[in-house]
Amino acid sequence: MAQLIKLQDYISRYETDLSRYPSQYVRLKKQQWEKVKEAWESGSFHNEREISIPIASQERQSFFKKVKNIFSRVDVEQLDLQPDNEDKDFNFLNFTNAKTEEELKKEFLDQLLRFQIKWASSTIQEKSFVNEEYYEHEKLQHFLQRLPDNLLVLYEPIFLLKKAPVEAEVIVLTPTEIWCLAFLENEDDAAYIGSNEHFWIKKFQNQEAKVLNPTMSANRMGKIVNQLFQLYEVELPIRKAIVSRNGFIDFPEVPGDLFLLDKRSYEDWFQRMRIIASPIKMMQIKGAKALLEYCQTTSFRRPEWDRENEEE
Repeated sequence: MAQLIKLQDYISRYETDLSRYPSQYVRLKKQQWEKVKEAWESGSFHNEREISIPIASQERQSFFKKVKNIFSRVDVEQLDLQPDNEDKDFNFLNFTNAKTEEELKKEFLDQLLRFQIKWASSTIQEKSFVNEEYYEHEKLQHFLQRLPDNLLVLYEPIFLLKKAPVEAEVIVLTPTEIWCLAFLENEDDAAYIGSNEHFWIKKFQNQEAKVLNPTMSANRMGKIVNQLFQLYEVELPIRKAIVSRNGFIDFPEVPGDLFLLDKRSYEDWFQRMRIIASPIKMMQIKGAKALLEYCQTTSFRRPEWDRENEEE
């Protein structure tokens, strides 16, 4: 499952320590899957109150208070001890309906999706308000649940450049390159006629309509990434693509640096992304840090911190 390092303008745990969280996520995921699978195979789910790695809620509350008196806030942030009890990291209680291992994997990935959104919208000290639609967002699920752990995803990030917010679509960092993806996905089997004009033509069921030229979005993302990579001396090839998973793109004069991934070619490209076996690399992390440095973040302070301050 790919790692969601930035979602919209939400505060991300990856922003606090990008050198640590990717490897921690891979380790926790592997450990938890082994526990879940073992419990499912032995039929012991109904005997387990909880199959999870972190400390239980009340213990976490008490332990958090203790360590907070000893360490600085930065130290506590590094410990990854969350004082909230809204939901628990890697808490798997609802797998009793899984009749096959494939069903178990599907439910496991659904839980991981919620876990990734939590990591992409909160830290120990701060949280962001999450649009509930993201929990059921098909495109987000598609990229996170079907791509491997070594890919890092920025989903609809908002970059803050010269104090001006710039919205992007989907950016995927692999160990060897970065993809800037702009989407054309409306009706199934719609055909898009590309050009260098401000609008493209969409044809669907004998009807025509204008759609905004998606190359503007792809080029905008590519330009932002290129500028930040130059600034931080990141050496990763930058790929730009127009994506229509459910439609067709006809663009005779497509620029040489732009990929067209439509219903005829998208799946082949996606499968190549899925089998990338290289581990996460330092240049990939460096590139992700450069992007996160210029992402806009909107968050609020967790009330637990303020209550602790009042007690002090």
